Amino acid sequence: MDRIDLKILAELQQNARISFVELARRVGLSKTPCAERVRRLEDSGVIRGYYAALDPVAMDRGHVVIVQVLLSGTTAQELRLFNEAVQRIPEIQTCQMIAGDFDYLLTVRTRDIHTYRSVLGEKISELPCVKQTHTYVVMEVVKDEKTIDIKTNEPRRPA
Repeated sequence: MDRIDLKILAELQQNARISFVELARRVGLSKTPCAERVRRLEDSGVIRGYYAALDPVAMDRGHVVIVQVLLSGTTAQELRLFNEAVQRIPEIQTCQMIAGDFDYLLTVRTRDIHTYRSVLGEKISELPCVKQTHTYVVMEVVKDEKTIDIKTNEPRRPA
C-alpha cells in the first residue's frame, strides 16, 4: 500500500458512500485508476466491506453487557463448536477468544436486563462446552470506535 491507498482508505472510512468521482478528486487521481485501486483493496481483503452505522438505542438494543465465558474444555473441536454456535446468536455483538483466566469475552446487546436474562439462560448458557459465565452490566458506553485512523493507527468514529 502506498500513500494514495492510505488516502483512499481514510476517505472511505469517513464516507463509504462517496462517489468515485469525488473520491478520485480528493486523493488526486482520475476516476478509473481510483476505482481500480478500491477494487484491488477490496480483492486483497484490506477493505472487508461497507456498512451503515446504526444507533443501538434506536434499534432497541441499548442494554449492553460484557460476558466472560469459561469453557469445560478447549480442544480444537470444542472451540470450533463454540465458535460456530456463537455465530447464530444475533444478540452477541462481539466474541473474542481470550488468553487468561477465562476463554471468551462477549459483548451482548439487548433491549433490557429482562431480555438479557432470557438470552443468557436460553442461548449463551446452552452454547457448547460452556462451564461458567460472569456478566458485567455496562452502565455507560464512553467510547465505541469502529474504524482505525490510517495515520495514527488509533480508533476513529465514522463521520
